[in-house]
Amino acid sequence: MKDKLHLLPVKSDFVFKMIFGDQRNIDILTGFLQSVLDIPDEEYDYLTVVDPHVKKESETDKYGILDVKIHTKNGRVIHVELQLWSIPEMKERSIYYQSKMITEQILSGQDYTIIKKVVSIIITDYLLILDNDRYHHQFRYRTENNVEFTDLVEINTLELPKLPPVADNTELWYWMKFINSNDGEVIEMLAERNPQMRKAVGVLKELSADERARMLFEEREKARRDIASMMGGVRREERFIIAQKLLKRNRPIDEIIEDTGLTNEEILALQK
Repeated sequence: MKDKLHLLPVKSDFVFKMIFGDQRNIDILTGFLQSVLDIPDEEYDYLTVVDPHVKKESETDKYGILDVKIHTKNGRVIHVELQLWSIPEMKERSIYYQSKMITEQILSGQDYTIIKKVVSIIITDYLLILDNDRYHHQFRYRTENNVEFTDLVEINTLELPKLPPVADNTELWYWMKFINSNDGEVIEMLAERNPQMRKAVGVLKELSADERARMLFEEREKARRDIASMMGGVRREERFIIAQKLLKRNRPIDEIIEDTGLTNEEILALQK
């Protein structure tokens, strides 16, 4: 009997880029973006996946690589980033990248009106927004009573640990489930959702059956584990900080244990 195909995890940055960051799979990317964003449908008529490197303006500039960077029909810039590890300065980092993608649009002497909207989609495998349990947040320049200053900048956060176990009747839930699961039965169920999802599942199966793709994935995972091992002490401190914030919000201890990986005794000690 033929061995059952072991699917690669979609939320690996390597696999994610192969599925969502390939121009040949632009229909998959379109389906995902439409589930997240509220930009006009005409923007999806022509999407181009471009070089994900953020340009440096001088030798002293920081240098960033975005997972997937897209230009829409009318020149809007969208970048999709997947983060598996908690980064303490993630919010500041996101603002920095967005600023770079704005400044690289305009040359000296050009009019500021040429600036096109920049949209970030940040997918995290850890808790990023601790104020509530929603898995999707949209941030824009608005006042406390929802008066908008400009729509040129937008950040969307998608937190995989907050995804509810039961579908919420949004297309985004199904895409998040696809990214978060490598269970064969779940993936097969998702393939029936729509043509874009069916193609995404097909690409995932092809990658999972490709020996070279699996080898590249294993190399990336080994490098990730090595870095995680070196950062072990720092990571543990971050988990305690997150646990303290969750305790202040009166989150159940069993949920805090699941979200942070700390033990029951460690949580109780923090509570005292």
